[in-house]
Amino acid sequence: MSRDSRRESTQDSFPLARWVNVERLPQGRGAVTVEASPAECAALAADFKIPGIRDLVGRFAISGPTSRLTVTGTVDALVTQVCTVSLEPFEAPVHEPVEVVFTDTDQLAGTDAEDADIPDPLVGGRIDFGALTAEFLALGLDPYPRKPGIRFEPVVVGDDAGPLAALAKLRDGEA
Repeated sequence: MSRDSRRESTQDSFPLARWVNVERLPQGRGAVTVEASPAECAALAADFKIPGIRDLVGRFAISGPTSRLTVTGTVDALVTQVCTVSLEPFEAPVHEPVEVVFTDTDQLAGTDAEDADIPDPLVGGRIDFGALTAEFLALGLDPYPRKPGIRFEPVVVGDDAGPLAALAKLRDGEA
């Protein structure tokens, strides 16, 4: 098995993979739409450790020369998450804007990997729009989801104001 075929088989094992060869796009522009199947949505939900994902769609516009492509667009989905207060599952929409710059890896030679402005690399002249869709979906997920209408109410037992209440009484001379 060649190195390239091993890389492709590893990359394609990701739950959502849509590789596009950028050299085959119309010069300077293009559009890509990624629609995840129910099986891909289920696999991503398992990876993200959430109850469900459905209607996952990434819509991308591509502009610029093949040596430095700008990808803009949106990722939309309906996700089921678990409320951090009530522990009930609920559905919520995700709408995440996308703006990423890709460049061929030859242009990255000699650059400092710590630089925040380094563009993402093109891998073999290709971009995985499936992975891009999944990445921006993950960025759009609420890390502390709360079901609409649910409020956190602290539990107060009796008149005890907490573990230091006895010290406060001593300080105030009430003991």
